[in-house]
Amino acid sequence: MSCTLSDHITTDLAVVGGGIVGLGIAWEARRAGRRVALIDPAPGTGATFAAAGMLAPVSELHHQEEDLLELTLASAERWPAFAATLPTGPAGSCFSTTPTLVVGADPADRQALADLCEAQHRQGLEVSRLSLREARALEPLLSPNLAAAYLVPRDHQVDPRAVARAILDGLAVVAGGDDATQPGCLVGTNAASLLHEDPENTHSRITGVLLADGREVHAREVVVANGHGAAHLDGLPHGLRLPLRPVYGDILRLRVPENLQPLVTATLRGQVRGLPVYVVPRSDGTVVIGATSREDGSVGVSAGGVHQLLRDAQVLLPAVAELELLETTARARPGTPDNAPLLGRVADAHGTDIPGLILATGFFRHGVLLTPIAAHIATELLHGRSDPAWDRFRPDRFSPALHLQEIS
Repeated sequence: MSCTLSDHITTDLAVVGGGIVGLGIAWEARRAGRRVALIDPAPGTGATFAAAGMLAPVSELHHQEEDLLELTLASAERWPAFAATLPTGPAGSCFSTTPTLVVGADPADRQALADLCEAQHRQGLEVSRLSLREARALEPLLSPNLAAAYLVPRDHQVDPRAVARAILDGLAVVAGGDDATQPGCLVGTNAASLLHEDPENTHSRITGVLLADGREVHAREVVVANGHGAAHLDGLPHGLRLPLRPVYGDILRLRVPENLQPLVTATLRGQVRGLPVYVVPRSDGTVVIGATSREDGSVGVSAGGVHQLLRDAQVLLPAVAELELLETTARARPGTPDNAPLLGRVADAHGTDIPGLILATGFFRHGVLLTPIAAHIATELLHGRSDPAWDRFRPDRFSPALHLQEIS
């Protein structure tokens, strides 16, 4: 669905960034009848390529993130219907309803998980404590020396790489060619700047995107969804502060030999001496093990991180030592000060939303999980509909300069 090389491209919606969130927004907008230009030189190869795809609003409950919990639960509910709209490839559906099993390795981990379970129950979330015998009946290859186990039946998983491929394939089918006048096209270059109705006023209507190769994409609306790169896009509204930071994670993919299949059927989330580790099974006989979390600025895979992941995964599943290591990957996730996304429109100096601009970034560890709700919210905003509940995630909430101008 590549766009032809012309001086300018005209479309209804330009989506900057082809990670899973940008892809999801482009897909939903296209299904709603809009012409879409997706701007990314290599869609699906960033954090989406590394992500394990856990849909875990219950397992990933964190203190003082109750507002985010409401959003993650709502998005998890949307995932089955969202996945059902995607083209199905030879490997079948990218969405799996297998449950999540949470385990702890030692007494301190057991206490930490008990405290988490209590917090989950206070929120009305479904979590069941299991005996080790019950846990090993579900997953026979679990270590017999674990200290605690909990079943989370409604935390599921998807394959983010498969989702990205399905959306890209679906947009190509919808487009039916490489002509930019068709319903969808991929612009295979980076965005350099937002275009404004008044080039001297960054609070004026957004009219499109200037590309790194000098071409322009003219659009009625622009969605900026290129992760932590969003903060470096030229032409953002003056006074808008996007406090995004890259949080790197190392993640491993391993092949399970036939004599050990299935290594595990549920998604396995563990605490090992206070450190988190997870093992996510795939239908192709592989597992994903992850993930470290570091803010050292190093884009490469950490040798220490790989060691830690393999060591801790073997505490939970000793047979991990017999798997074939296929791939080590490191990618950066865009974090925010409150770990909540920057999602919605941006106000001008008078408190009025700037026409033509939506931001969708800062999803941190929840990018895959929040894709359906982000696509829904963006599509609703494109149609002029909003909900006060979304205001808590506004992209301008960290922009005191804008708010001061509003007051004055």
